[in-house]
Amino acid sequence: MTSVNTNYGALVALQSLTQTTRELSEVQNRVNTGLKVASAKDNGAVFAIAEGQRARVASLSAVTDGIDRATSVIDVGLSAGEAVGDILKQLKDKAVAAQANDLSQDQRDALQADFNALRNQIDQIANAATFNGSNLVNGTNLTGGASAFSVLTSDIGGTAGAYELDGVAFATLYSPSATVETANGALTVGANDVISFTITSGNETTTFTVDVDATDTIQQFVDSVGTNSGGRVTATYDDTTGKITYHSSEDFTVTYEDGAGAGVDDDGFFDGTNGTTGTSFTQVVAPGTGNNQLTVSGFDFRLGTAGQALAGLTSSLDISTANGAATASDAIDTALTNLNKDLATLGAQSKALDVQKKFLGKLSDSIEAGIGNLVDADLAKESARLQALQVKQQLGAQALSIANQAPSIVLSFFR
Repeated sequence: MTSVNTNYGALVALQSLTQTTRELSEVQNRVNTGLKVASAKDNGAVFAIAEGQRARVASLSAVTDGIDRATSVIDVGLSAGEAVGDILKQLKDKAVAAQANDLSQDQRDALQADFNALRNQIDQIANAATFNGSNLVNGTNLTGGASAFSVLTSDIGGTAGAYELDGVAFATLYSPSATVETANGALTVGANDVISFTITSGNETTTFTVDVDATDTIQQFVDSVGTNSGGRVTATYDDTTGKITYHSSEDFTVTYEDGAGAGVDDDGFFDGTNGTTGTSFTQVVAPGTGNNQLTVSGFDFRLGTAGQALAGLTSSLDISTANGAATASDAIDTALTNLNKDLATLGAQSKALDVQKKFLGKLSDSIEAGIGNLVDADLAKESARLQALQVKQQLGAQALSIANQAPSIVLSFFR
């Protein structure tokens, strides 16, 4: 049927041209943005996944920034510790020089003045080693306290692979400054007693040993766990519950060995039944809920601080006599040894943060690549499709023009 009211051919041509124009607009948008999923209307499910992963990349960037700040805090502490070490070596030089018997009193007084001037610089260095308000070497961020320095190492809380072992409460609760040997025998520490932590990673097994002395304070023992393990195992003491808790990101085995070979009570060190005795106690810890923070060991490099590296380096040291100089020399040797142990711990923790930062960088890159796989457009393919659609659009417009001319044939019927 021929009609001037309804032109079916034009309708079909118009529908085809409209579809081509719609597809052409879609391809042009992909070419312009480089994305095949630029908004939720393109593909709602994929867009939601991509947005979630973009949010995680942003959070990983924030965590990395935090690690950078923490690394700077540790680096400042290391610089201060190295400066203190240099001063200790100069003090050692003065103390040794003062042990000579051929010095006059004036010469000894001059050495003492130099000694005092150098020693007084140590506290200034320790207090000045602050970055972004945090100081790891003046006692303000000691591990185990409310102000312990913690670093966010992941964007996800409760990460798998964190391990903990809780001790049983000591029979008598103590502050961290109390000795580990209890008054009523709940924990008896003898000579040569040690605690060993064994970590197996792949084919490599490493054992760290912590000497336990009855004269050590609980805080000293807690600090020595992290120091002797290079930060791979840390310990904290809760003076409310009286418990020591061991933490590690790796599966570890812990053993208490009695150096005397006699039965020992391990309560307080391990989670066991009260009264359990034996020369060795081992427990492999199951994975816990984990955490996303690393507690950095803080120290106090100031003069004469009890339980810290320079505890024996006090204002009472006097090198104005040969005997006093010998005593000062021994105190400086002890301070240097303890200081170097603390610096080794800080260095190990800085390295651990570097490893975590590298991992987060690789993780972020992998997530971004995954987002690209989901939403990025194949521009080579889209370019070819763009040219095809442009030709198709031109043909569609031509077909519509021809279809619109069809009703004009009706005029010939009236000539």
